[in-house]
Amino acid sequence: MIGRLRKKFIVAAILAVFLVLLLLIGSINLLNYRSMVAEADETLQILSANNGLFPRQMFREEDFPKDWYSTPNLQFPPPAEGRNRPFDARHGENRELAYQSRYFAAWFDADGSCVRVNTDNLASLTEEEAAAFAETVYSSGREKGFSGEYRFCRTVCDGEIMLLFLNCQRELGTFRTFLYASIGISLAGILAVFLLLLLFSARIVRPIAESYEKQKRFITDAGHELKTPITIIQADADVLESELEEESEWITDIRKQTHRLAELTSDLIYLSKMEEENSRIRTQEFSVSELAEETARSFQSLALSQGKQFHCSIESGLSINGDEKAVAKLVSVLLDNAMKYSPEGGTVEISLDKFSRNARLTVKNSTLPMEKGNADRLFERFARADSSRNSESGGFGLGLAIAKAVTEVHKGKIHAESEDGASLTVTAELPLA
Repeated sequence: MIGRLRKKFIVAAILAVFLVLLLLIGSINLLNYRSMVAEADETLQILSANNGLFPRQMFREEDFPKDWYSTPNLQFPPPAEGRNRPFDARHGENRELAYQSRYFAAWFDADGSCVRVNTDNLASLTEEEAAAFAETVYSSGREKGFSGEYRFCRTVCDGEIMLLFLNCQRELGTFRTFLYASIGISLAGILAVFLLLLLFSARIVRPIAESYEKQKRFITDAGHELKTPITIIQADADVLESELEEESEWITDIRKQTHRLAELTSDLIYLSKMEEENSRIRTQEFSVSELAEETARSFQSLALSQGKQFHCSIESGLSINGDEKAVAKLVSVLLDNAMKYSPEGGTVEISLDKFSRNARLTVKNSTLPMEKGNADRLFERFARADSSRNSESGGFGLGLAIAKAVTEVHKGKIHAESEDGASLTVTAELPLA
């Protein structure tokens, strides 16, 4: 139990660290990506507003040829309007943006044919390659986005559809480098936390382990100490009844209650031993099919005497490795539990079959109304499904707890559920030999 608690603590801590890092690294990289996209879109917006070229405010005067003002068909704003036209200060002052940006433009007519391209500011693509690339993006119908390492946008210019492509290879490379570095550092951090938890988790759970061990030791020692006075009380009751030479209801009640107390003590000691860390059992291969059939046969007459229907379906030839006596107690406990808590005229069913690599034992019984769904809480000590599960039925609420302990010590698993609220199904799976 302490080992499972330690594992759960490590898993919970690692999961918490992973989720926190995922949130932090994811948020940082998302903001980084959005910032990169926003800058690319702003650059494309400038180009889109100026027919695929940067406005002259972003160049120095000496960058323009002397005959620039007399050049026909200027694509920049006329000098009279451009000289004093207001412009975004962030880009108006960044005169290097025009030289840092690598881009090209492609124009399409109404039929969707590429009529011309401008690759003057790009060296990695020829005009033919740029035209083919632009046609592929145009046919997709998207207005903006990424195509490979290019951020693009679609706009209308002088009755023609213009596609602008900005090369973001450098920005994407920086983004990917940061992304991979952050993921690597996060994984290294998680590994470091895992190693530290392995190192210190034993110390963290040590107080709980010591408390649990003391509790189990107390139960075992108290059980052994109680056995002697219980045996003496039973013997004294027998002697007293023989001296009276007649049956006494008081003596009968004493014998009945001491018998119940002896059973409770034995169950607590057995459960404590099964739940011990690294509990050792005598392992041998045996036929679980024969064991289940023999145990079920002993309950058939009891079901008949109580007016209950008993159905048995055992698949032959199934064998497991384990403690035969412990597994016999598992089957007996489940059937005894089903018989005790099924109402008069109810039904008890037991089945054993092969499920994957396990031998699956299923015990189902009708019961008084109970909550539907998962009923694994019944595996707790002294658990009661409803008000009818009390001492009057002869049980202590330890049967399913013992069944769980036996199953787990055999590396199996057990589950209880109520599908309709009127029946209880307990399923135990044990690894096949």
